[in-house]
Amino acid sequence: MLHIHKVNITFAHKTNSKNIIMKYLEFTFRINPPSELGQEVLTGVLGDAGFDSFMEKPEGLAAYIKKELYVPDVLEQALADFPLPDTNISFVCAEAEDKDWNEEWEKNFFRPIVIGQRCVIHSTFHQQVPKAEYDILINPQMAFGTGHHETTSLIIEELLDTDLKGKSILDMGCGTSILAILARMRGADSCTAIDIDEWCVRNSWENIALNKMDHISVCQGDASSLNDKGPFDLIIANINRNILLSDMEQYVKRMKPNAQLYISGFYTNDVPVLRKEAERNGLTFLHQREKNRWAMAAFQK
Repeated sequence: MLHIHKVNITFAHKTNSKNIIMKYLEFTFRINPPSELGQEVLTGVLGDAGFDSFMEKPEGLAAYIKKELYVPDVLEQALADFPLPDTNISFVCAEAEDKDWNEEWEKNFFRPIVIGQRCVIHSTFHQQVPKAEYDILINPQMAFGTGHHETTSLIIEELLDTDLKGKSILDMGCGTSILAILARMRGADSCTAIDIDEWCVRNSWENIALNKMDHISVCQGDASSLNDKGPFDLIIANINRNILLSDMEQYVKRMKPNAQLYISGFYTNDVPVLRKEAERNGLTFLHQREKNRWAMAAFQK
């Protein structure tokens, strides 16, 4: 079973029918004592350390990281700070076989997903797709952003319950841009999608075209690129706790009066510290959603 974690990295990028094959390292982690919770937490920790895909194997949790992104000290510190007490983690590393990982993922792991019984997300190679009010078609060149991960589905559920008609939307850490695409389908006036990863920007344009959407602009950057954008009626930031804490002030500056902020990409026990930072910047906490220890939180200016 593949675990999709919150990161914005592709396995392989397709252009002009040719695939650019990336070099990956394969780590196999053993958790002692073994537990489903320990493996889920380890997946999150490794995602924040740059790993972008995970697979359960008999010998342990296989985790993959692009060779150029691997920093031994970062992994060592991540494991040293592992949040579950009395847990021992060991690993072995090898260079992964050269192959089109994106094609491998498409064939074996990516399945249509229905969220809130109202939104279905699928790709062109799926033959049987459930019917739903909102049908989003994606070319799944991403390790994250298909809707399978809890953080993405939590935001989608929130968008399905929100009146977006006529609103201006900012999608930070857009990944595949399915959140911006859904927002436009639900009547948002315009969407700005931003990601730090060039691969995400390219894949976003492909997905926007697949869904025949307009009034969605996509650009590469981080929160420092927001100075000339907005203000917005709604900002969505599905990233991770540390970046959200660091960038909260910049998000608030680009929000209209009464605008809302939806954040995700963190665990339920991270909500208090994020709520404190949001309130420090003048936001009011509205509510939160939870799924399998992951959370999203909604705030209003």
